[in-house]
Amino acid sequence: MLILLILSTIIVIISNILMIISMILSKKSLMDREKCSPFECGFDPKSLARIPFSLHFFLITVIFLIFDVEIALIFPMISTFKMVNLYSWMKTSFFFIIMLLIGLYHEWNQNMLNWTN
Repeated sequence: MLILLILSTIIVIISNILMIISMILSKKSLMDREKCSPFECGFDPKSLARIPFSLHFFLITVIFLIFDVEIALIFPMISTFKMVNLYSWMKTSFFFIIMLLIGLYHEWNQNMLNWTN
């Protein structure tokens, strides 16, 4: 156990030393105006480089990803149906589905599922 602690400490110290050396030796300037500006074939850009995006679209995407991951968690529950105790499987499945429905109700209640406001 002591050897593991010593080795992990040595690894952390060596990695920190390497990061400090790379920061000292790097030639990158954080305030270089030319490198921070967008490049369009050598000409100045005609419009803003960063276009605004819809925050509502972003939130819909996050909701989709969350429910998509939860669906991916339901599939193993189906395959383990015959291998585990029926009571514990039903209790776990019921709890998981109820949590999904509570999340869906909350999103519906906050009007996050409506595309237009």
